[in-house]
Amino acid sequence: MNNDLHQVLRYNDLKKRIMDSETAAGWIKNGMTVGLSGFTRAGDVKAMPGALVEKAKHEEFCLDVYTGASLGSDTDQIMADAGIVCKRLPFQVDQRMREEVNRGNISFIDQHLSHTAEGVRDGSLNRIDAAIIEAVAITEEGWIVPSTSVGNSAVFAEEADMIIVELNTAQPAELEGMHDIYHMVRQGERGPIPLRDVEDRIGTTAIRVDPEKIQGIIITNELDSPSTVTSPDETTKAMAGHLIDFLKEEYGHGNAEKELPPLQSGIGTVANAVFHGLLDSEFTNLEVYSEVLQDAVFDLMDAGKVRFASGCSITLSGEKMDEVFPKLEDYREQLVLRPQELSNHPEIIRRLGLISINTALEADIYGNVNSTHVNGTNMMNGIGGSGDFARNARTAIFVTKSIAKNGDISSIVPFVSHVDHTEHDVDILVTEQGYADLRGLAPRERVAEIIQHCAHPLYQEQLWSYFQRACKEAGGQTPHLLEEAFSWHIQMQKEGTMREAAVKI
Repeated sequence: MNNDLHQVLRYNDLKKRIMDSETAAGWIKNGMTVGLSGFTRAGDVKAMPGALVEKAKHEEFCLDVYTGASLGSDTDQIMADAGIVCKRLPFQVDQRMREEVNRGNISFIDQHLSHTAEGVRDGSLNRIDAAIIEAVAITEEGWIVPSTSVGNSAVFAEEADMIIVELNTAQPAELEGMHDIYHMVRQGERGPIPLRDVEDRIGTTAIRVDPEKIQGIIITNELDSPSTVTSPDETTKAMAGHLIDFLKEEYGHGNAEKELPPLQSGIGTVANAVFHGLLDSEFTNLEVYSEVLQDAVFDLMDAGKVRFASGCSITLSGEKMDEVFPKLEDYREQLVLRPQELSNHPEIIRRLGLISINTALEADIYGNVNSTHVNGTNMMNGIGGSGDFARNARTAIFVTKSIAKNGDISSIVPFVSHVDHTEHDVDILVTEQGYADLRGLAPRERVAEIIQHCAHPLYQEQLWSYFQRACKEAGGQTPHLLEEAFSWHIQMQKEGTMREAAVKI
């Protein structure tokens, strides 16, 4: 893409502030809190993290790192390896970062993605010393045009003492005009958010800042790290089929045009594959109000299935990037990118009446969902935006494969080892075995639906045995045998399988 510098840096007084990343890294001091742009491998800064790692070879320092969500370019990995992160929030997916978090070497705040901006703005989180933001342009007014994500960049820029901009000439210049940056004021002082429909634009196309706060501009030329999603397999196709069956049952009757309420889908292979299932459905004229716009959303737009998509970032596989970015202009009337405090705002989610589809690590027989912790202790990635949507959506759907590790792990257990989404926030549970509609059911009624329709046959008898004994020996509104509630997880740790008789499939 190699955009012309004079076209993308249009505030002339800032041209004298162009510098290399090593010089800018010299301004970052020990103990600072830095806000980095980026949301799920999209729109993250490419040069400054490496410069900070190099600086750490000669100077000991540690930073609190705030972002929108996960970062690409192995940024979390190299920062974890260099030991320069004291605290990290609100979401990450990197294995090395995860290892250091679980060893206790990095403090990790697992936060609802709609909450970070509010915490920065009201002072309950650290003040942002430096905002480091990727952009595709700086306007004539000195405002910052983000690249493939907005994330928390707007609030970081507003609240930071200093801004460093990475002006990325490899990112599509056509992104300019696709953003909708609505600037929030503090809680208690703001009026209603005037967003009534998915396609509404209520803000500016760039982040309003005082140009004097922009202390340095670094020129980069590197695309985002590609998404790691894989193509749908037979299991995820089966899950998609069951989800489509539910949507047909719920919304197909008497609806000649087969339209749905606006859709949200979480990140990752399973969620992307489930969205792909809509390609072969009769549903049309779809709207998406989500965080990450993955490959499936663009496939649905190309197929004429999605009318409009609102998101916080564009996160694509390498192949899809090569296909979409050269024709990005074609999507201009169908696409908008917003700050994550808007894409994930509870009031908007509830008012628009979304169907939300998010991924679970495990669920229990009553409908509680664990999205974050392996065996209740080790952080995986984080809750992300799933809680924002599950609590407030019209219909909250969670999807998971029924088994893992060649059948040694059941994703349906007596009691989840960590609760991210309580039974009160889970409407529909989907596995490759089927779906359970939990709405309007008391806890004991939910058990039958989940075991019968979602649990793998390998584990159904064990689950029924636990529930029946819990009813007989403990009773209560939500029967549990406390001495056995986590016995499956304990057995997995000790014996490598949750099966009573270690029979593998």
